[in-house]
Amino acid sequence: MKAVERLESMLGALEARHRRRVLIPARGLDFASNDYLGLAGSSLLQEAAQAALARGVPVGSGGSRLLRGNHPEHEALEHEAAVFFGAEAALFMGGGFQANQAIFSTLPAAGDLVLYDELVHASAHEGMRASRADLRAFRHNDVADARNVLTEWRSAGGQGQVWVAVESVYSMEGDLAPLEDLSCLAREAQAVLIVDEAHATGVFGANGKGLAHDLNADLLTLHTCGKGLGVSGGLICGPRAMIDTLINRARPFIFATAPSPLNAALVRAVLCELAENDDLVAAARKRLRHAHEAARETGLPDAALNSQIIPVVLGDEARTMAMAQALQHQGFDIRGIRPPTVPKGTSRLRVSITGNVGPEDISALFATISSHQSEAA
Repeated sequence: MKAVERLESMLGALEARHRRRVLIPARGLDFASNDYLGLAGSSLLQEAAQAALARGVPVGSGGSRLLRGNHPEHEALEHEAAVFFGAEAALFMGGGFQANQAIFSTLPAAGDLVLYDELVHASAHEGMRASRADLRAFRHNDVADARNVLTEWRSAGGQGQVWVAVESVYSMEGDLAPLEDLSCLAREAQAVLIVDEAHATGVFGANGKGLAHDLNADLLTLHTCGKGLGVSGGLICGPRAMIDTLINRARPFIFATAPSPLNAALVRAVLCELAENDDLVAAARKRLRHAHEAARETGLPDAALNSQIIPVVLGDEARTMAMAQALQHQGFDIRGIRPPTVPKGTSRLRVSITGNVGPEDISALFATISSHQSEAA
């Protein structure tokens, strides 16, 4: 079959360049996941699941939200999430990828401008590909460049609504967006600021509400439920008119089977715990501080130490993947990241400080990384 032959040829070419992806089982100390609070396998979620099942919450939804798939657990979660994150309304989606597709393919209209940080999530790019708006990137975390790009667009005749799209914590760099300055830019331009809080939710802000919670701007936020919150799904939070527009126009919402009502119940349990108890967030930040100290002692620059995501940039792809494999063999589940996920020449170990490791594990990891780097020098 020609199609199979073509695909096999493509896979062979990836293999030759050492870029063919394979699925690796989880084993060893967790420095690879996004389970920042250690909730995914927690007793909190196990007990919440048992309680939800006992009161009759179904595992499956059976259809889209606009047909028979809507459930009181979905609506209760959306109400509670809107209150927790300080928004008029919220919409529960099957995942963050699907949510970004919905936002960017639906809300910006023809003649509008989506002004986006060059490092925003792939899911945002997928949504923008289906958008009728003008699309312009600005240099990562460079507000002056964003302002220049916007000025050029206006000078060329652009008159529509402006949407500024950023992440609060970047998934591969681990650095933080200059949200206050971006908020000022958004106010100047009468723009809507879209903040993807995927890697901030549960870790940053009061009670883990994220970094955009108190911004003074027209704001739409996305809170992924499958990272710090330990479950799955995504919550879009913002003005009710935007949420209602997504319900009426967003194809990734309209034509998708609704998320599991059981998942909605579990996210509710996590948000309730965060609202009533700051211990989980405090513990995550304590791990983060310890990790930064341990990383600094191994020679990592302060520029790499901003969040629970710590990039150890090695540059060379082969060296990166070999070191990741060596660390896995020594009991540390850590993954190498290479192009096209990151720019050429910036292959790295992506160290994720999760809730499934302790201070001794973190110190041991960075000591082992330092040892490997010394051997390679």
